[in-house]
Order: sequence, then structure tokens, then C-alpha cells
Amino acid sequence: MRVASVQYASDFLNREGTLAKVIGAMESAGETKTDLVAFPETFVSGYPFWADVTDASFFDKPEQKQAFAQYVDSAVEVSAGHLDNVVAAAADLKQFVYLGIAERSVSGTSIYCSLVAIHPEQGILGVHRKLKPTFGERLMWADGDGAGLVAHSFGGTKLSGLNCWENWMPLARAAMYAQGPKVHVSVWPGSPAITHDNSRFVAQEGRLFVVASGAVLRAEHIPQDFALRDQMIDTQSRFASGGSIIVAPDGTVLAEADKHAETIIYADLDLSMVDQERHNFDPSGHYSRPDVLGLTVDRRRRGPATFVDG
Repeated sequence: MRVASVQYASDFLNREGTLAKVIGAMESAGETKTDLVAFPETFVSGYPFWADVTDASFFDKPEQKQAFAQYVDSAVEVSAGHLDNVVAAAADLKQFVYLGIAERSVSGTSIYCSLVAIHPEQGILGVHRKLKPTFGERLMWADGDGAGLVAHSFGGTKLSGLNCWENWMPLARAAMYAQGPKVHVSVWPGSPAITHDNSRFVAQEGRLFVVASGAVLRAEHIPQDFALRDQMIDTQSRFASGGSIIVAPDGTVLAEADKHAETIIYADLDLSMVDQERHNFDPSGHYSRPDVLGLTVDRRRRGPATFVDG
């Protein structure tokens, strides 16, 4: 399996512009006959970096409310067909795609940090909403649920994916390992300091390949009309530095992107290596001890109301 990790900058808070970059990256990967393409966390239409570098926790502040409204407007509503062109491109290029999106709630204006799994023949297989936003993210994103904790089949291989610090959550990882994936995708805002260690750890713990994707973002990527632009660029000029990396089941780094570069990295995976490494440790097989340890996963999609007819 040939895999690609995309390390680009979003067309920040511009949904259509970012989706065009997504398709462009897919086409570039298609030139090398890539099977799997991974994009960063909330790549469409950007990670809310202002939560950590402005006065985001001030209650009822006009600039913060305006910024949030701009974020909502740029977010993705899956049921509205916003990803239709990406689905069509995946079909044309015969690629499985993991795409990080800021997902807009159909019933309101809440935003979820979501990871969309797109199959080249079956279309959108799942939308996984991040279980727990991290730190400043909680000012921007709603809690997700377990509906997306599903591994997907592609070309006879199981794939899994998690958002950012979900990859540090032991039970979230265990829920994925139990489904037998051989390739795991992790998506991030963009920081080599985090992705390098975590990716090697997850690869060795799960005895699987890890494809990690992180974004880059600099001051020049922040649009002039963004309500908090001046506050952001007064603090720093670089907000995300990448960190995209591909790791083998034994912890060997197969490919790693240069810091701050907009690039795509690739690796050819020998999937038989997974079974070889699980010879001495299989976290969901002969080393799992289900008679002693167990995990229950609630996969119901949570909404604001449940309607029962009759």
C-alpha cells in the first residue's frame, strides 16, 4: 500500500479554497498511484489557533463573537454536499482519504472537530467527531461521541483514524486496535514535537503503520478580514510547523516532512510487517486478556433531541 501524508496550509477560513487545495493534493498524490491520502486536523477550513493566542475566554467580546461566526460560516456541513467534489475525486483517483474538517452541526452553530473517512467506491464511510477537545479547543468545539470509532476496510486491509490527542487516549486507541487495523491515521494541527513521539509510540504499541498528518500556518495565511487577525499576528508569525510523519510497526521512521514546508510525504508499506511484529505482542489478540480486561464502546450518534414515533 502506498500512502501519503499532506502537510499543507489551509486556505484559512475559506471552505471552497481549502477544498480546492485538498483536490490538488489528491491529484498530486495520484501521479504516484497513491492508495491512501491523509490530511491534517480540521484542515477544512482551518484550526482555531486564535483560541490560544488571543483573549478568547473573554465573555461576550464582539471580536471573539465575530471570529466564531466566521469560523461557523467556513465550516463543512456534510449533509449539504460540501464534500461531494472530494468524494468524486477519490473515486476518479481510486484513493481512500482521511480528511480533517471543522464540521458544522445541522441543528445549530456548534462546531465538531471531525475526521471523515472516504472510500473510493463507497463514498463517505464515517464521520468521527473528536471525543474531547483539548484545552483552548473547548472554547470552539463541542464534544463528540463514539459513532465514528470504527475501522474501515479498504483493499483487504483495515484502516483506523483518530484526531490529535485522541491518539494519547488509551481507551480510544484500544477501541481501534480491537478492530484489527494495519494502518492508523492520526491528524494534528501541526507540531513535530508532538507527532514524532506519539506516532512512534502508537506504531509500536499497536504493531501497525502510522500515517500522521500535520498542517502549517503562518501570518501570511491569515485573511485580512478575519476579526482577530491583528491580535494573532501581534503574538507570533508562525502558528503550526507541520510534523507529518510515517512510521512502521517497529517504530522505524519511513518518511518525515521538513518543518514549516508545504509538502506531501510518501511511503510504500509492506503490510506483512504488521503480522511479523505481532508475533511477540498483539494488543488486541494473544496479549489482550479479555477474561481480565474489557472495554465497552457506545457508538450511538448523539444529538440535541431524540424523537420517538407512536
